[in-house]
Amino acid sequence: MSSELELAAGASAGGFVRTRPGKHSLPPGSPCPNCATPLRGPWCYACGQSGEDYHRSIVRLAGEVVEGLLHMDGRLWRTIPDLLFHPGRLTRSYLEGHRAPQIPPLRLFLVVLLAIFLIGGITGGTKLGRVSSTTTVTDAHGKVLHVTAVGPQTLDQMSPQERNALIDKVHVSIASDKPDEAASQWLRDRIKKTLADPERFQLILEQWSERFAILMLPISALTLSLLFVFQRRFYLFDHTIFSLHSLSAMGLVIIVGMALSLVIGDWSSLVFLPAPVHLFAHMRGVYRTGVIGTLIRMFLLFIGSCTAAGLLIVGLVAVGLNGMGS
Repeated sequence: MSSELELAAGASAGGFVRTRPGKHSLPPGSPCPNCATPLRGPWCYACGQSGEDYHRSIVRLAGEVVEGLLHMDGRLWRTIPDLLFHPGRLTRSYLEGHRAPQIPPLRLFLVVLLAIFLIGGITGGTKLGRVSSTTTVTDAHGKVLHVTAVGPQTLDQMSPQERNALIDKVHVSIASDKPDEAASQWLRDRIKKTLADPERFQLILEQWSERFAILMLPISALTLSLLFVFQRRFYLFDHTIFSLHSLSAMGLVIIVGMALSLVIGDWSSLVFLPAPVHLFAHMRGVYRTGVIGTLIRMFLLFIGSCTAAGLLIVGLVAVGLNGMGS
């Protein structure tokens, strides 16, 4: 996993566990340990440091850590149920300024994203799939990529000679019907290296997938800005908070689905069925749009998100293949 996400999520996770001040606070009038300002309460009003006495036994300190973990600042138990069952109310409360009772949206998003990759690394697994008979990918200008393959065999069951013969048939055409030999050779070399060392390719994908996943946030916020461009009462900040809550809710569903897949297998995909209903309730609750307007924007947001996700996946694979060349 990339260190950037681990550091950001780790710092954010610390906000879930907060020690309640006052239990071991220094008496009023005592000098602040940091700036020597006389204390008037559990926090120093001059420098902001907690006026707490940490000179106590390791047993008591350990007990307070466990208490803090179980307490979780109380906000977690209020935020998660609202996020899943009352998303419109949660987002509107934050936008209207009622922010203290809930977890900050960015902190929640980062920790959920980290949890997805952690649980995915435990429950997931990659396996080379089947190769179709012949595949041709085209665009509006003509043929772009031609892949000639063989029947129902898996690549991991083929001999190195058969693999190389198959890969040598891969040709890339860019804005022309004629194959681009340089691009074709680049792709063939990296496919061979990927098949020779799939663990390294998977590691590169894992390192970059977190960074690419974070890109869904600005994409979602900008898409919503376009969908509500004529409603000047909403700003980019509002769309960003909505996106943070919406993506966090979907991330929690993904986590539950991955966990259930260990128990019920493919049936775990049923947890995604309520997702459109959740998005409808979330969008209508926040933006106060009509039923038809909400459904139209949901459809456009779905199309934009799928397009962006497809481009991100293609970019992720390209980055992974490029990393195999070093």
